[in-house]
Amino acid sequence: MTNPPAHLIGRVATVLRALSNGEGSTTSEVARAAGLARPTAHRLLTALAEEGFVDREHRSGQWHLGPELYLLGEVAAQRYDVTEHARASVHRLAEATGESAFFSARRGDETVCLVREDGSFPIRSFVLYEGARFPLGVVSAGLVVLAMLPDREIDDYLARADLTAKWGPEHGADALRTRITRTREAGYSLNPGLVVEGSWGLAAAVFNRAGAPAWALTITGVEFRFPEQRRAELGALLLREAHHLTGKLGSAGG
Repeated sequence: MTNPPAHLIGRVATVLRALSNGEGSTTSEVARAAGLARPTAHRLLTALAEEGFVDREHRSGQWHLGPELYLLGEVAAQRYDVTEHARASVHRLAEATGESAFFSARRGDETVCLVREDGSFPIRSFVLYEGARFPLGVVSAGLVVLAMLPDREIDDYLARADLTAKWGPEHGADALRTRITRTREAGYSLNPGLVVEGSWGLAAAVFNRAGAPAWALTITGVEFRFPEQRRAELGALLLREAHHLTGKLGSAGG
């Protein structure tokens, strides 16, 4: 269970994020994901439902994000939507490599997958999907974003984040620092099947106008499609596309 925020707005935010999987969740599942007591989660969900921010299926009892969030999102997208630019990059990567390509955004201590396009190779990797959230340092997108942060921010994050309980010893601080060093040297990150065995991924960071790693482009596929020589080729392709997208998003105000 995560440590719940002390303030009300933080608790509301954790509840809404817990429903962002797109599949629906029970009250108990929301409480567990948000790190809240079940009565607290139920009270917040009920209040959010009254305002239209969440909705509940009476038959299954599952909660979903509500219509009011869609309306607010439509307004916010006019300023913050970067996927129009990103889709072209994702399409080029999928077409050029035959693998699945993705665009993810940093949201606090997580990365969220926003865009996915599958390439022509028939075997897919399903670690990433639109709406999937992972902590920084987990999957190739989360690793490359973490690696490109200033050392002070990395130290602060690793001091308070415990990733090993859910993601295993390979996501301990020492192991992550080793992969951060390799990522910085290469310019792109590699996830050699650490989340799902046999599912590999590479990612390159996309930077905002302030020079911070705000997004990532990713290529994923099955292990035998990622021999060392091809990894270098894919990494170079990712870096070129990420550099191009950084320029696009910077000029668009991203």
